[in-house]
Amino acid sequence: MAHAVLGGLVAVGWLVLPLARAGADHPATVARSAGVTAPPVAAPQEGTTTGDLVPPLVAVGAAGALATYGYARRRRRATTRTTPGGDPEVVSLHELDRQARQSLIEIDDCVRVAAEELGLAADRSAGDAVEPFVYDLRHAEAELAAAFRLRQRLDETEASGAIPAEDDTREVLEEIIARCQDAGRRLDAAAPGFDQIRALERTAVAALEAAETRFRDVAARTPAAGATIADLHKRYAPATSLPVAGDAEQAKDRLVFTTFHLNQARQYADRGDGAKAAAHLRAAEGALGQAADLVNGVERLAGELASAATELPVALAAVETVRDAARRRAPDGSAGLVGQLGHTDALLSGVRHETAAGPYDPLDALRRVVEAAAGLAGAGGGDVPDGRAHALLPARSALAGASCFIGTHRGAVGSTARTRLAEAAWLLGSGSATLSEVRRADDLAREARRLAERDVRAYGNPAGGRGGAGAGGAVLGGILLSDGEGGPMSYGGPRTRGRRAASFT
Repeated sequence: MAHAVLGGLVAVGWLVLPLARAGADHPATVARSAGVTAPPVAAPQEGTTTGDLVPPLVAVGAAGALATYGYARRRRRATTRTTPGGDPEVVSLHELDRQARQSLIEIDDCVRVAAEELGLAADRSAGDAVEPFVYDLRHAEAELAAAFRLRQRLDETEASGAIPAEDDTREVLEEIIARCQDAGRRLDAAAPGFDQIRALERTAVAALEAAETRFRDVAARTPAAGATIADLHKRYAPATSLPVAGDAEQAKDRLVFTTFHLNQARQYADRGDGAKAAAHLRAAEGALGQAADLVNGVERLAGELASAATELPVALAAVETVRDAARRRAPDGSAGLVGQLGHTDALLSGVRHETAAGPYDPLDALRRVVEAAAGLAGAGGGDVPDGRAHALLPARSALAGASCFIGTHRGAVGSTARTRLAEAAWLLGSGSATLSEVRRADDLAREARRLAERDVRAYGNPAGGRGGAGAGGAVLGGILLSDGEGGPMSYGGPRTRGRRAASFT
């Protein structure tokens, strides 16, 4: 408001000043207005030109803009602020926080489903046809990533024990909601055009054939995934295979759901009911995608464990070389380095003992070797060659595992787990993360997995008797909406994602 008042005063000054000068320079005008004949005066050599009006007009425009901004800002705050004796309908800070968390969950689901459907559309469409929708999705992803980063910074501030001002917290929450809304509007606006290129209602038969082909591939690989899990349990420490322990069974459950809805889609397509065929086909595609993710996750973990087992001796030898060099300097070094050498010895000897004694967890062992390397570097003991490269393998494994778990259980996973996952992905996504940033990403990804598992345990049985065989897993996986719409999620934002629900029943 102060800005608006100041702008108004400046504008008035600019407008009055030329008039004051004109009155001083032309006394004849004043005299005539009073009915007095003035003596002749010389004509002025300079008059007021159009250019003299530009500054006042600019000032008036600026004042108006500032006033409008101030009014809009006050109005926005008035609708989201709780004050003693104020409007009982205003949004409290607690409610605003709840809305921000819900917005993150909702748009994260929309972005995940949009990426999945876009991939399916790209397989059956020309590249230039999907390009506009790729652009819309990238925009939504960027807005969502920024919103997650704001949420992460807010959580870090609260975790540090600092108490931010209520206005500051409110502004952050408002921006989170605004960014999510922008992402959702972008996807909502693109949904009708996307339906035109996917054209499931018109091309259900061809899309069914593609889905059935993919179904046979995933179904053939699922028993092998179960055998791989059993092999991991025998080859490595028992805890190593826990992240994928139930994935083969969950993949089978998603495939049961897929079978049911592919059959439904086929029947409706044969009857010429394209809308119902498209709805059931979309549900089948979502479940099939998750079954493939679960099977791929088992295969990915097996490969990562094998790579870690190969990389571990190299990393271990590199850290021991740096440690030995630091120990030779230790008498002249700092007390911190001397203490760190003892901690490094404990870490490395523990890894040596585990690898020699029997089944162990290569990723966890590599993680501890990286911890020893980071400790030496931090204490002035020297950098370990390829230390960051050794840290990347467990960090990327943790990120991929957490992403798969959250994606295939997103119907139950809250905003905090998703926020930690997004922060880990942001740290690793730049390609230039430092060793400390890679380790931080590893910690965040594992925290995301723990929080997501806690959310799933608290969720209970989501079946609800809807959607046929395997519906419980489909609701848990976010394939079917659980907010009363009951249909499959599709490309789009909050307003359009459930548009096939009416044709699903």
